[in-house]
Amino acid sequence: MKPSLLKGNLFQDHRGSLRYNNNFDASQIKRIYTIENQSTENVRAWQGHKIEQRWFSAINGSFLIKVIEPNHWENPSGINASFEFVIEKNTLDFLHVPSGFLTGIKALEKDSQLLVMADYAIGEIKDEYKFPLEAFKF
Repeated sequence: MKPSLLKGNLFQDHRGSLRYNNNFDASQIKRIYTIENQSTENVRAWQGHKIEQRWFSAINGSFLIKVIEPNHWENPSGINASFEFVIEKNTLDFLHVPSGFLTGIKALEKDSQLLVMADYAIGEIKDEYKFPLEAFKF
């Protein structure tokens, strides 16, 4: 399985707007949190999971999210696959990052907020891998 973008929609009329995604299945979600970078210069990279999945959606602003598959989890020397996504607040798009990938996240606008959802609770399993930004090209 590879990362994929599940497109949402926007409805607007005289009353205001409604962002929605009727095709998103949230039944696997056990945990929700938000990320706000201090500035558009900061990059949160590289963090990922061999078992856990993540879903990302922009609540405010926009984000560049790079997703890579490392060639080895304990001591990577390269990547097997690389993907790049831009998600924006305009529609309720969800970026699904399946297990086996690392992410790098950069806000493209000031005050951007990213909703993150996970399919495991904190402490449920030990599956967190972090590497310095310099380990892979952002």
